[in-house]
Amino acid sequence: MRQTAASMIILTFVLAISLHSQQIISNDQNEISNGETINLPSPQFDGNISLEKALNTRRSARSFLSESLTLQQISQILWAAQGITKKKDTPSKYWLKKYEYQGGYRTAPSAGALFPIELYVVVGSVQNLSPAIYKYIPKNHSLKKVMDGNKTLDVYETALKQDAIKEAPVLLIISSVFERTEAKYEKRAERYVYIEVGAVCENVYLQCSTLGMGTVIIGAFNDDSLKVVLQLPKEENPMGIMPIGKPKN
Repeated sequence: MRQTAASMIILTFVLAISLHSQQIISNDQNEISNGETINLPSPQFDGNISLEKALNTRRSARSFLSESLTLQQISQILWAAQGITKKKDTPSKYWLKKYEYQGGYRTAPSAGALFPIELYVVVGSVQNLSPAIYKYIPKNHSLKKVMDGNKTLDVYETALKQDAIKEAPVLLIISSVFERTEAKYEKRAERYVYIEVGAVCENVYLQCSTLGMGTVIIGAFNDDSLKVVLQLPKEENPMGIMPIGKPKN
């Protein structure tokens, strides 16, 4: 009996160590998966729809079909929002060196070429792209995974439970780093950042219009709660949520 009891104790101890080891491995694998880089398809620079037609058909969409987006569509929208249009090797003398310089001018104008905007994509349903939160990297037109899993409902909870957020297959979230612009413009920087956010939003609206998709800019959300969901660095501030998908109407 004593031998049996001792054997059971040893077996339990071994199993506990094994389970603990498996948990460590699992955690390590999750950490490795976060930070994964996905190269996006090249955007197109010459569409079939004129700027005038895009302006005429642009509307805010607040109800979406469940239809998945493609990686090509995601690529095009992100390029329209913050893609690099002309390479520039040397940043402004006001550029804060603690931030990685992305290497060129963007599709949206930026005061002093200081580029305070950061973009995040909350993926619910995109073909060949797992549900997760991704950060857009303009330098090489890629996505960097921030967090696994579909966080659409988490964002929905932070934004007064607006149906447009829950229905959309993709959420584009705009954040800003005010201190990048403050390095040159000081007190006027806030004004310039908001102007830039507006330019980014309009680019997204117009690109969605050319792709037969819809979006809306949402500013009603709890800033602190959204920062937690996205795990934003303390210097980043969420500025707007843009649900994107095929509109129902």
